[in-house]
Amino acid sequence: MAKKEAVVKAYKNQDFLNSTSARTLRILSEFYEPESRFKKQNIVDTIVFFGSARLASKAEAQKKLRELKKLKNGKATEAKIKEAEIQLVMSKYYEDAVELSKRLTEWSLGLDQEVKRFIVCSGGGPGIMEAANKGAKLAGGTSIGLNISIPFEQFVNKYVKPDLAFEFHYFFMRKFWFIYLAKALIVFPGGFGTLDELMEVLTLMQTGKIKKEMKVIVYDEHYWKKVLNFDALIEFGTISKSDLKLFDFCNTVDDAFEKITSHFKRHYLNRKA
Repeated sequence: MAKKEAVVKAYKNQDFLNSTSARTLRILSEFYEPESRFKKQNIVDTIVFFGSARLASKAEAQKKLRELKKLKNGKATEAKIKEAEIQLVMSKYYEDAVELSKRLTEWSLGLDQEVKRFIVCSGGGPGIMEAANKGAKLAGGTSIGLNISIPFEQFVNKYVKPDLAFEFHYFFMRKFWFIYLAKALIVFPGGFGTLDELMEVLTLMQTGKIKKEMKVIVYDEHYWKKVLNFDALIEFGTISKSDLKLFDFCNTVDDAFEKITSHFKRHYLNRKA
């Protein structure tokens, strides 16, 4: 007599769990699993870094430029050299993100707190995300990487420890965890993804959906005012002048560090989060 096959329990049925019918379970798992890990790690709140995944460190940008200049001349090479020169200029933001993250982590580690406060959090990938996680590690601290599964660019960088490295399928759940624990948001130069994240946060603040005291730093006024015409939005009546008070422009690491730590001291220290 043939042995009966064991019936698979529903929560072990991979075909079901990966099906359309189980989508709500997958969404909920991207809420509860990170929540349990944050509680286990005793993390109360975060400082989130946003910015381009395509920016490299100064050393990497210089190396690429040197290699290109060794190649034979030609229109294609000249165009690549020009791109590499721009990347070298943009590497300033990578280095600034490392330094700011390092200083904020050192400051956080110096707080007399029983729980972990103001932990650096990034998207976990390359570019500005890597820079933020790198700065925290250089300071001797820990940091969070909220990675997203996409076909290109994204992978968990080496500066995020496995216990705080997350892999999300749903962008909206990843965004939830970016904002839910955040007490400050630092937006470095970036592209579509950075713009999306910045505008969603500003919309939530503008509409009162974010009720906590959130400090939003938009890093490098020159870059962002060239990319976005804030004055035109006011001129055409699509935002109010007072909406510009939702965030602060900062052009230096010193300025950003001072505004963020002052905000925390005023609103979050010496009382419950």
